[in-house]
Amino acid sequence: MRRLLTSRHPGPGATPVWRCARVAAAAGGGVLLYLSFPPYTTWWLALPAFALLGPVLWGRGARSGFGYGFLFGMGFLLPLLSWTSIYVGPVPWVALTVAESAFIGLAAAGMSVVSRLPGAPLWTAAVWVAGEALRGRVPFGGLPWGRVGFGQPDGPLLPIAAIGGEPLLSYAAVLAGLAAGELVRRLVVHRSPVKGNPAMPALAVAAALAAGPLAGLVPPTPGTPQRTITVAAIQGNVPRLGLDFNAQRRAVLDNHVKVTRQLADEVAAGTRPQPDIVIWPENSSDINPLRNPDAAAAIDSAARAVGAPVLVGTVLSNPDATTTNSSLVWEAGTGPVARNDKRRVQPFGEYIPWRGFFRLFSSYVDRGGNFVDGTGSGAVDMAGVRVGDVICWEVAFDDLVADSIDAGATLLAVPSNNATFGLSDMTYQQLAMSRVRAVEHDRPVVVATTSGVSAMIAPDGTVTQRTGQFEPGILVDQPTLKDTTTLATRWRSAPEWVLVALSVGAVVVGVVVRRRGRRGRKDEHG
Repeated sequence: MRRLLTSRHPGPGATPVWRCARVAAAAGGGVLLYLSFPPYTTWWLALPAFALLGPVLWGRGARSGFGYGFLFGMGFLLPLLSWTSIYVGPVPWVALTVAESAFIGLAAAGMSVVSRLPGAPLWTAAVWVAGEALRGRVPFGGLPWGRVGFGQPDGPLLPIAAIGGEPLLSYAAVLAGLAAGELVRRLVVHRSPVKGNPAMPALAVAAALAAGPLAGLVPPTPGTPQRTITVAAIQGNVPRLGLDFNAQRRAVLDNHVKVTRQLADEVAAGTRPQPDIVIWPENSSDINPLRNPDAAAAIDSAARAVGAPVLVGTVLSNPDATTTNSSLVWEAGTGPVARNDKRRVQPFGEYIPWRGFFRLFSSYVDRGGNFVDGTGSGAVDMAGVRVGDVICWEVAFDDLVADSIDAGATLLAVPSNNATFGLSDMTYQQLAMSRVRAVEHDRPVVVATTSGVSAMIAPDGTVTQRTGQFEPGILVDQPTLKDTTTLATRWRSAPEWVLVALSVGAVVVGVVVRRRGRRGRKDEHG
């Protein structure tokens, strides 16, 4: 480990005290990045997090950068992903954290390589985004959880999401932090080869922080006139927490029927407006209503009482013994009139890759599902409204949300089931993602969960209504539907790929420059 965390050419600052300081700064920076994420509102801690990481990586070799980046990742992801351990124990949680921290270590290795190039913060921030792009795609479809931009819904940088999506939002936040760290390094460290000139990093900090307010001045492309609708979200709650919550599937369904009937009574009493559409959560009817007449009758009675079509989250069986996580648009007296299947199911939850291998680490793999990815556009029609149906963790994936918008969605629904993870940060982290998506695509978002937090989100990312956790709840809002087009919607993943290309180019240049430097030093010493 000592060899991993030290430079091949140590020079000044290679004493044990300095090594310990760098280790503490790397791990501490990761903890600060965690604290910048919801449920905390200290979004600004992302800046000192990277301000600590940047100087630690400056001038280091790739192997040292990997080690420090790995420590940064552990400090960040170990608390961020702690909700994964609540009911399955610490081994899967720690294993996941180690694997994901290795990706951060890889990004930090690249950041170290480019750290001495002119304008280094510009390139190191791009390398970080490239690392997030990789981590969000591999293995098993990737884990985009914990991308830096998802921790910024309360910060002034949020409008950048409408320009370049989450990747550009991440880039701006990371750039501001790295440039701040470089500014401090140049002001404090007298042996800087840039002769201590603080102008460039100071300008980069100012530009990154100004990018958010400036992005807010860029209007989306106008669409056709749209109407205002009344939408309701139902949170029926679950009978108990944990992995066994769905053992009482009928109770979960009955809870959502009961709360929907309560909404119908309030509409009849004139205390709530009549909804045009109603959104139920993921897994609100894990009893297949296409095969179970009692479940179908219960759902139909709720739709009839409330007088609106209901988007019902259910689990459907396939002829090959696999299952799909699906949403059905249920109309009273007619039944399901539209269906959308979850297009990217969750590894180690909805299905278990390499089941035999992972059984060696946890017996819980045998409780994993046998779900398969669905196909389709990710949008359904409800009472003349095109609703983007982004089921639970799909909200973390840029392409899936963009596909729903491209399919004509003027409203985004995020039906989720967070009961599996108990009273944890997970639901707040997911809510933050929905807020970023609202800004990214200029759409109102409805988050409906079995156990909370359910929410109504305006296109500017503001949470206008929300429920508590593990209690029944009803939300009713009247958003104005939009079919405007933001630059992020139009460009999709192009900004991310531009940043990835810049990072690859910078790493290549950094490697060439370092090799030439070593060759020059050898020639000097004969």
